[in-house]
Amino acid sequence: MWNQVYDPTGSAVLSTILAAIPVLILLGLIATNVVKAHIAAIIALIIANLIAIFIFTMPAAMSIRATILGSITGFFPIGWIVLNVIFLYRLTVEKGQFEKLQQTIGSVTDDRRIQLLLIAFAFGAFFEGASGFGTPVAVTGAILIGLGFSPLAASGLSLIANTAPVAYGALGTPIQGLSQVTGIDPYLLGAMVGRQLPFFSVLVPFWLIWVFAGRKGMMQIWPAILVTGASFAISQFAISNYINPWIVDIGASLISMACLIGFLQVWQPKEVWTSPKLRGHDISDDGTLKEAKPIVRPSRAEIRAALTPWVIVCVILLIWGTGFFKSAVNSWAVWNYPVPGLDKMIAKMPPVAPGPTPEAATFSFTWLSYTGTGMFIAAVLSGFAMGFTPLAMLKTYARTIKLCAYSLITIAAMLALGTLTRLSGIDSTLGLAFAATGVFYPFFGTLLGWLGVALTGSDTASNILFGNLQKVTSEQLGLSPILMGAANSSGGVMGKMIDAQSIVVASTATGWFGHEGSILRFVFWHSIVLACLVGVLVTLQAYVWPFTAMVVVQP
Repeated sequence: MWNQVYDPTGSAVLSTILAAIPVLILLGLIATNVVKAHIAAIIALIIANLIAIFIFTMPAAMSIRATILGSITGFFPIGWIVLNVIFLYRLTVEKGQFEKLQQTIGSVTDDRRIQLLLIAFAFGAFFEGASGFGTPVAVTGAILIGLGFSPLAASGLSLIANTAPVAYGALGTPIQGLSQVTGIDPYLLGAMVGRQLPFFSVLVPFWLIWVFAGRKGMMQIWPAILVTGASFAISQFAISNYINPWIVDIGASLISMACLIGFLQVWQPKEVWTSPKLRGHDISDDGTLKEAKPIVRPSRAEIRAALTPWVIVCVILLIWGTGFFKSAVNSWAVWNYPVPGLDKMIAKMPPVAPGPTPEAATFSFTWLSYTGTGMFIAAVLSGFAMGFTPLAMLKTYARTIKLCAYSLITIAAMLALGTLTRLSGIDSTLGLAFAATGVFYPFFGTLLGWLGVALTGSDTASNILFGNLQKVTSEQLGLSPILMGAANSSGGVMGKMIDAQSIVVASTATGWFGHEGSILRFVFWHSIVLACLVGVLVTLQAYVWPFTAMVVVQP
């Protein structure tokens, strides 16, 4: 048994700096485009292993096993989802159905700003709620690129839009994970998150259009933005506080889309914004400004054909996301592999845990209940519906694997880095630095959630990583553990746009390989500013509006 060490140098400041080195190197290499994203991830992973072994005293055998476990976890489930989303996308492209889908959505309005509201924000939120794990960015990024948006616009704007829904993604998986590590009722945590994120569900659509079209372009359609954001926010609050935390995104996104489309029947912008360019300075790969594609209005039969694959996806993923389905298939379609020499051989120590707590290190291969498996089945069914033969689909799948190879390597390396930093205690060292901020903890504790998602690429993983630390620290400081547990999840959603996995998914979906640094630079400051705003809100809830943190309605 090896006990985690959180201050190996005897200096909290120096230990924190050393713990931050792998993350800083990773982000720095990606942002500066010094090397490709998969090389940057591998370099950061090697450095993290050296620091874990020689600074944090983790046995080398454990460090290597943690790296291998994380790499495999990177492919299952996240890489498996990305691969099959792109597979479905390529099937629809080859049959011309994706172009018809773009035309169908684009035909709702010619205004590019409203297309962003409908696709990147509302439609993306639906896929976040149904499956999460990179699916919404992959889908919306591909749709936007087909509508004529530049790779940078399609990638960056999809990432910015995919924030407010993240805490309830994959049918509330982040809330469930937070509940497991804190012991707090998931209904209470979900309700508290529902008292934080609705403010940003209103703000983010305005932010999204401001980034795309500037202040003037945003103000020209403020009624449509307000309808989209407010309908989502009100639904998000009501469902999370009075129904359950599992269907929040699905319900809110459908209501938001219906409200926006209905509003467009009685209101239209005076000036139609037809340019897909980012405020006139966006460029494509060849250095030229992209021109708007003409909107073609398909027939009803073409609309039905274009929507069929995505209706199949929605039905399959809704089934795959239910607890009933998962519990039914996971009782037999599972292979649990406790990693020898790693599983329960590492102990979390106080103050991260109440006492020495063995860390599980088991690879749970729930092959049938994976969201990616549902996506694969949906893709195959859609392929048959579109007239593909099995051999044609097999050839397309082989081309998809080749296309996604570097992205899958990057995702595997990212998860290996996240798993290693978690098991070595490096992440906890960073977390304790935030926890030492005393009266400012509500603000910095929120940023801890942001850091967790930026590191791991998952709000669920961030909640599992730092959820108990949030509970322990808040109790020591006399704060509500429900408030700070929820703050970890709410702050984490703003880190989603800068985590390397999401950026790689975005670059893969838009075909903009090798430009991950450009995407990161585009979204980085938006991520930080929005995370700080969440921190300010949580601080106000803690000290100025304490009633919002004390009274939680349980369904």
